[in-house]
Formats: sequence, structure tokens, C-alpha cells
Amino acid sequence: MSGVIVTDPPKAELKDVDALAGFGVATVSEAMGRTGLLGPGIRPVQQGVRVAGTAVTVLSWPGDNLMIHAAVEQCGEGDILVVTTTSPCTDGLFGELFATALKQRGVRGVVLGTGVRDTQELRDMGFPAWSRAVSSQGTVKATGGSVNVPIAVDGQLINPGDVILADDDGVVVVPRERARATVEKSEAREAKEAATRAAFIGGQLGLDRYGLRETLQRLGVEYRTYEEHTAHEGRTK
Repeated sequence: MSGVIVTDPPKAELKDVDALAGFGVATVSEAMGRTGLLGPGIRPVQQGVRVAGTAVTVLSWPGDNLMIHAAVEQCGEGDILVVTTTSPCTDGLFGELFATALKQRGVRGVVLGTGVRDTQELRDMGFPAWSRAVSSQGTVKATGGSVNVPIAVDGQLINPGDVILADDDGVVVVPRERARATVEKSEAREAKEAATRAAFIGGQLGLDRYGLRETLQRLGVEYRTYEEHTAHEGRTK
């Protein structure tokens, strides 16, 4: 497998990246029309952490972390490393030594479509990681791959320079060219949710706020008292 290392891909504006970090993954995905989510199999190794950064992408061979070493050189302030392999792999391609090198370069975290190890050390050093698996299985450094090329993780296209947002709920990718618009839509969604939250605190029901009583009626869902229901069930048996 030959490959390429792209050294200067365009990136989303850092001000938009940092603004997106103020919203949850669920909010941002909803703001984009329920798109961009990586699958539920990509889970955090820590809790209570949310980060956003620009993607540095890695395409590696299964069981081989050579291209992660190559990617470290291409990483800088505000980036998030995103790693996948040419076929499914849960080996521990990433651990504490990689995190040490990346943290020194200002990298904000890592998202792995593969496995991670040294999870306690990663938590202790405050380097956030999301991965498909936790595995102590080691790797080799023998096969070429690519850095900063388009990759796919769980069916989501991730281009270098796209925004990666990750928290306890998972990971979402925001295309670089949609970052500013997504910030604005996320702000609008949060304002709407704040109003709904206040209404719920005040006692309003979602059935009324969202007009769902009409939906239930349209779908033929009936309200019955217990006596009416038991009598009806008795007639239909």
C-alpha cells in the first residue's frame, strides 16, 4: 500500500471551532439536520470532557501505526487526530506515548476507528480519546498509508480540516465549509431549547408545546379510563 502525506490542507476557522465546542454533539448534529454523527461504537475513554478541533486524518493498514507517527509531524495547535484503517481493526494503535507527543504540539484529542490502549495514563494526563475498542494488542510499523486525505469512519466522510466535536454522547463531524453556519444554527437551537426548558419547568407538557395531541388523534390513539379499557379488552378477546 503506497500513500501520500498532504502537508498543508485548508482548515476551518479556529474561532468557529471554539464556538462549536460550546455546544453538545447532539445539538450540533440536530442543527445540521441530524447528520454528521459517527456511530455509537466510537466511545470516550473518559467522562465529562468535550473537545472540538480541526481534523488531521490518517489512513493506516490494520495492526500498523506507522502513519500515526507520520501524522504527528503534521499536527498542530487546535487539531484533533482522526485515525482509521483500510479494513476493520481493533488493535491498540494509539497509546500514552503518542498522546505525549501530540499534547506537546497543542493537539486537543484523538478519535480512533480502531483500538486504543494506556487508557488510565491518557485520563491521568488529560488527553481525551474516543475509540472503537480498548485493546492492549500491539502493532507494527511496516506499511505505507496516507495523512490528510479524505477518510470514512462509520460511513461519515471526514476531510482534513473539518471540525471534529466529541463529548460523552459521541463524535460528530462538521464539514469545514459549514462551520460558521452550523455555529449559527446551533445557537438558534440552544435558544429554542432554553425556551422549552423554561416551559417544562413551568409545568407545560410536551404534548401541548409540540402539538402532539393532534398527532395522537390523527394516528388513531385513544384515551380510555381503566374501566373503559378493561371492558373493551373483554369484548375483543
